[in-house]
Amino acid sequence: MKTMILIIGSLMTLSFQSSLFAQGKRIPASAGREEFIEVEKNVRLHVTDLGEGQPIVLIHGWPLSNAMYEYQYQYLVQRGFRVIGISLRGFGKSDSPYGRYDFDVFSDDIKVVLEKLKIENAVLGGFSMGGAAVIHYATKYNAAHISKLALFAAAAPSWLQRPDFPYGLTEEGAASFIELTKTDRPLVLDNFDKAFAATENGISEGMSDWLKSINMEASPYAATQSITALVALDLRAELPKIEIPVAIFHGVKDKLVEFGLAEELHKGIKDSYLVKFENSGHALFIEEMQKFNTELEMFATSNTSHVK
Repeated sequence: MKTMILIIGSLMTLSFQSSLFAQGKRIPASAGREEFIEVEKNVRLHVTDLGEGQPIVLIHGWPLSNAMYEYQYQYLVQRGFRVIGISLRGFGKSDSPYGRYDFDVFSDDIKVVLEKLKIENAVLGGFSMGGAAVIHYATKYNAAHISKLALFAAAAPSWLQRPDFPYGLTEEGAASFIELTKTDRPLVLDNFDKAFAATENGISEGMSDWLKSINMEASPYAATQSITALVALDLRAELPKIEIPVAIFHGVKDKLVEFGLAEELHKGIKDSYLVKFENSGHALFIEEMQKFNTELEMFATSNTSHVK
């Protein structure tokens, strides 16, 4: 009996030692990239960082997160790019601290992420509110870390009508919209959903539900503060300062950010070209996904801009 116990004990010891040895020899499966990046004390942003090669950095719209680019990540990684999606503070899995949610803050955060990831010569793209954010970033930091700018249905140069600017929301419409974000957020998102595509049923029910689930992750406070900042933002004076190639993608049937804004961006940015998405509303990255992805790839790999 004593001999049997000794044998069992020896076997258990060998098994434990083998396990430790196997764990010590394990080759890490990850590439060692961080999923969360601290941009200031106690504030971390969620980052999707996939692939190898020429970097393409993507900024989401309101009130989405970097998850919106799921079908761009899949395509671009397969095509040999390193694609990085950043969720702005207050959105998606990023931290949602009390404080400012304006375009200076968003630009500062983007700068820290690009610095920490050691990104250079990137294509920086932004959708809707994210389009305004990347314009402000490019002019505030003189296109640091980037060599090209891509604007997707950008809510810019001004999403508010002004005395000499007839595009965007009226002051009354903007005030009503902001108030509704404080009192009935589900209704805001439902209205957004209905107007997101060229037609009310322009995207599938599954895609619509997926987008709604992303939207609901946003901090209510951050959503209100950031849309308030967007309404106040006027980037017209910044457009002539952009000296890198710019691609402007916009749905001709966009009901949330009218096509006239894209034409104003094209007029105001000297080295820009405009790609019309004839069958799309605001959801051009889904409605004409193949065209969106291939046009972005062409822009990223081209040596010079072209005009359409």
